[in-house]
Amino acid sequence: MLNRLTPYLFVAPAAVVMLLALFYPIGYMIWGSFRDWDPSQSLSETEFVGLANYAKLLADPAFHESFWVTMVFAFSVVAVEMVLGVGLALMLDRELRGMSVLRTLFILPMMIAPVVVGLVWRYMFHQTYGTFNRALEAVGLPDVNWLGQHPLLSVIIADIWQWTPFIFILSLAALQSLPRSALEAARIDGATGWQQIVHIKLPLMAPVLIVTMLLRLIDAFKVLEVILVLTGGGPGLSTEILALRIARTAREFRELGEAAAMSNYLLMLLMVLTLGMFAFTRFQEARARRLRFAAEQEEG
Repeated sequence: MLNRLTPYLFVAPAAVVMLLALFYPIGYMIWGSFRDWDPSQSLSETEFVGLANYAKLLADPAFHESFWVTMVFAFSVVAVEMVLGVGLALMLDRELRGMSVLRTLFILPMMIAPVVVGLVWRYMFHQTYGTFNRALEAVGLPDVNWLGQHPLLSVIIADIWQWTPFIFILSLAALQSLPRSALEAARIDGATGWQQIVHIKLPLMAPVLIVTMLLRLIDAFKVLEVILVLTGGGPGLSTEILALRIARTAREFRELGEAAAMSNYLLMLLMVLTLGMFAFTRFQEARARRLRFAAEQEEG
């Protein structure tokens, strides 16, 4: 009996810490979303309002605007970062002199604090003395008010610069872990470099790429510091993503119940995306197993 319980006794402390550190705050936030909650009150002193906070958000045009800005921002940056990151990994997956230094340089933007990234790009986008407008003036083109006329594009560019290295480093690790026997067999069969990428490398990298894309997508929905420093969510609501809207609702409008409800909407969205990604991965794995089984049957 004791032998059967021993593994659970070892796991018990970690499980208790997990319950306290993870599930208790989430439960506290979910319960707070059903209350008319002001920062001056403790949660036990608040009035229960049921789904009123959720209904209020569904009828709020500002929430709708922030939701769509978040969707456009998140899917845009992840799509571009996946293309650039995987492309860089494919180009740098070779043994050349100085390649280790080049790889290190590529991941430097990811190491910089988000607040610093926001400040750097804010000055680079400055209409008077920014790097981009000076480059336009040097070729005889008029300057552009980047943060006024193209605020969302400016934020997207800054995020792509900072987080493409994340995709790159995970894609490169996936590439270097591929079975060399499959690549050698393809070369012997006369497959070109492009054919090896499309038919061997990318399919074998797919599980890692799906997880990488999911992690980056979740993080993109929570970006806050760079946008706060770069544009402050403006002009208007043009760059106010949900994370910034939640912070403002709690801090400036002092509506903690609404902020908690908004956080739960974001949590539900991320859970749907996560479950969808995992379901797609399972489908791909099952499809690959069926194809392998069919090929073995034909050979047999």
